[in-house]
Amino acid sequence: MGRWISYILMRMGGWRYIGPVPTEKKFVVISVPHTSMWDFVWGKFAFGSKRVQPIIFIKKESFFFPMGLLLKALGARPVDRGKGAIGLVEQVLDHFDKNEKFAVCITPEGTREKVTKWKRGFYYIAQKANVPIYLGIIDYGNKVMTIGERFMPTGDIDRDMQYFREYYKKHKPKPKHPEHFTFDFS
Repeated sequence: MGRWISYILMRMGGWRYIGPVPTEKKFVVISVPHTSMWDFVWGKFAFGSKRVQPIIFIKKESFFFPMGLLLKALGARPVDRGKGAIGLVEQVLDHFDKNEKFAVCITPEGTREKVTKWKRGFYYIAQKANVPIYLGIIDYGNKVMTIGERFMPTGDIDRDMQYFREYYKKHKPKPKHPEHFTFDFS
């Protein structure tokens, strides 16, 4: 989808993108909070309006006809969650290894339902691929999306997760479905 089409569709929905755009060839974006499939749609338009095209992995069960054709056209790729977290990390790392330019957008909650423990695959992917994590925000209250602060994993995952928790608490993004999100995650 073209940059201007993405921009127009995003603006028609009342959304805007604020903040810088990553310049690295490879990176991970975490998108928080994730409580609706609309997050994918608005995120796709926001990314597209800035010529950022991260791959979004979605469970392979969602790729039924004709939905699978639409998801692939929008840049989503099926992932086999039956292989477990290690398998998912390895599947994504394989893409980082095989491509000169590669970005991935991950929702660390791993679901649209309320969770108190984030999946940590995004962290292991960034650490093993030696790429930065951008702290993306979806704010339905202000209809704003941003690929926020750049963060390089330190290797101390507990300390880094605490940093992420404080970052999102400070920015207070409003989810589409607030009952499905908490800032008290680990």
